[in-house]
Amino acid sequence: MNQNKNVNRRIVLASRPEGKPVPDNFHLETGDIPRPEDGQLLLRTVYLSLDPYMRGRMNDTPSYAPPVELNAVMGGGTVSRVEASRHPDFRPGDWVLNYGGWQDYALGNAEEVSKLPEDALQHPSWALGILGMPGFTAYMGLMDIGRPKTGETLVVAAASGAVGAVVGQVAKLKGCRVVGVAGGQEKCRYVTQTLGFDACIDHRAPDFAHQLAKACPQGIDIYFENVGGTVFDAVLPLLNTSARIPLCGLIANYNIKDLSEGLDRLPLLTGILLRKRIRMQGFIITQDYGHRRKEFLDTMGPWVAAGKVKTREDLVEELDNAPQAFIGLLEGKNFGKLVIRVGGDTL
Repeated sequence: MNQNKNVNRRIVLASRPEGKPVPDNFHLETGDIPRPEDGQLLLRTVYLSLDPYMRGRMNDTPSYAPPVELNAVMGGGTVSRVEASRHPDFRPGDWVLNYGGWQDYALGNAEEVSKLPEDALQHPSWALGILGMPGFTAYMGLMDIGRPKTGETLVVAAASGAVGAVVGQVAKLKGCRVVGVAGGQEKCRYVTQTLGFDACIDHRAPDFAHQLAKACPQGIDIYFENVGGTVFDAVLPLLNTSARIPLCGLIANYNIKDLSEGLDRLPLLTGILLRKRIRMQGFIITQDYGHRRKEFLDTMGPWVAAGKVKTREDLVEELDNAPQAFIGLLEGKNFGKLVIRVGGDTL
């Protein structure tokens, strides 16, 4: 690891993307390690989560959260070790979940940092994935908006990813027929053979829409939307009356510079939503369900411990590889939850 105790490496937003992000949008700089004041902690990043929502933060446009300022550190969830503490509830060496961003060291206010429980220390990085924001998103979107029932058909795109994999496995536990969509045969085999989905369709196949329809002979009751684009186009005509669509992301659209670049699907969409009385609801996990995090952990934790819900990490070494890994994430090159190992596990 390049991490050291004398310098703080930071990856900042150097420029705003015009369409797809490129390496020049990021800049690696070094600076002094910050010093904690009373009530603060100095946190050394061990694991950094890379997630699709970060693309939206790179734009200078209104959203549910402020954009990253130019020359400011890219934001992101982190699992860290406490290096120095100015608060009585934390000691050096404690594992914590925080929002330290793309850097080696960050300051954290004690009330904004969560200490990892003892049973999470075997896999600390899972607090960024299956037991963190992606798993929380999958669980609450499915259970609260999707409301799965035994015998229903659920479709989820990016099925081998951090959110999609959890959605499908939980839906199976609830008695649904589950059809995943993924990019490539290797991912599709993983989704069916390891995660236990009933089917998985490669969205790169030239007859993708036909294969999806064949895999859903009874139509689609729940479509968990985190991709958009051509996958949604294939799903739309298959939706059943009273279908539910939890909407947490649209990764296929994040790099569009102008709405006029795409087809106008609004008349078709609104017509189907009306005729079939479909419920389509967007949600932001931190803003809509933050108060229900314990409910999620109390359910998901035992499932994971018992092997009922499985996870896969795509672990990339070194902070300076984060920009290229993030660009690959937006292109579907990751396989599982994308995590950067920034530093060593021990003090």
